[in-house]
Amino acid sequence: MELKEKLLAIKEEAARLFEEENADIEALRIRYLGKKGELTSVLRGMGAVAPEERPVVGAIVNEVREFIENKIVELREKRAKEEFTRRLASEKLDVTMPAVMPPVGGRHPLSKVKLEMENIFLGMGFTIAEGPEVEYDYYNFEALNMPAGHPARDTQDTFYITDKILLRSQTSSVQIRTMEKEKPPIRIISPGRVYRSDEVDATHSPLFHQVEGLVVDRGITMGDLRGTLLIFAKNLFGESTRIRFRPHHFPYTEPSAEVDVSCFACGGEGCRLCKGEGWIEILGCGMVHPNVLSGCGIDPDVYSGFAFGIGIERVAMLKYHIDDMRLFYENDLRFLAQF
Repeated sequence: MELKEKLLAIKEEAARLFEEENADIEALRIRYLGKKGELTSVLRGMGAVAPEERPVVGAIVNEVREFIENKIVELREKRAKEEFTRRLASEKLDVTMPAVMPPVGGRHPLSKVKLEMENIFLGMGFTIAEGPEVEYDYYNFEALNMPAGHPARDTQDTFYITDKILLRSQTSSVQIRTMEKEKPPIRIISPGRVYRSDEVDATHSPLFHQVEGLVVDRGITMGDLRGTLLIFAKNLFGESTRIRFRPHHFPYTEPSAEVDVSCFACGGEGCRLCKGEGWIEILGCGMVHPNVLSGCGIDPDVYSGFAFGIGIERVAMLKYHIDDMRLFYENDLRFLAQF
């Protein structure tokens, strides 16, 4: 029974080692159950056991193996629970403590002004139309009564991709696309980015934003244009705002005008904002040129219309008393946080 006593000694030793505080589970597993382990070595000597004793020894072997395997499982579970408890203690969240709130952003000043302008025109029954920023020369110039070589193109010099494809210099191209696809009555605004090859300074940028508007229907007059822009100005700058038209020239409108609003800072008395004039230039407008209408398949003898264009940056600079357009694009939180 020497083999039996050896097995019981292995069990007793294993029980002691598994109870040690820093017991290495994997090392103990290999020590007893590995290919060269103590229990495996005992099993190799089973051939020398008398046949009548093999059932007894085999039962003890199974008992010792099961004991060691159970100790391994128990110790692993114990270690896992201890680790979970440790992590729970170190990573616990005190829900009674004040939360650390993430910083909350806000709309960019240009987005705020754009949205405000859109809402004013939507309230007057306009719809929003959009078009591509990469545009054909035809829609950006030719269809707007500015054929190749026309001097008015110089003031809207833009970025060309090919001779016939460019970055739009105005959202008027959306008006042309709309008139080609839709029949009057038409009442749209077309907000969006536009591009011109201007030098960057306090009042110019090669990228800026516009809101242009177009109305085409029977019997549209200059009076309708003035009434629309007066309502827009009052909603944007205050009920006491007045507007005035000054004659101007645009190839795509006839007659054309520049529109000034009474200074909302001084009420027309004259101040630093309006440079003492009492008026601030804000947009260009006019009655749609008959050539533009007919080029889009609309009979100018039956229909008439008006159009206008407003620079969003210009309105934002006036509204918030900003004297440098570059501030809109520099992403300086000290500036943006004011809005």
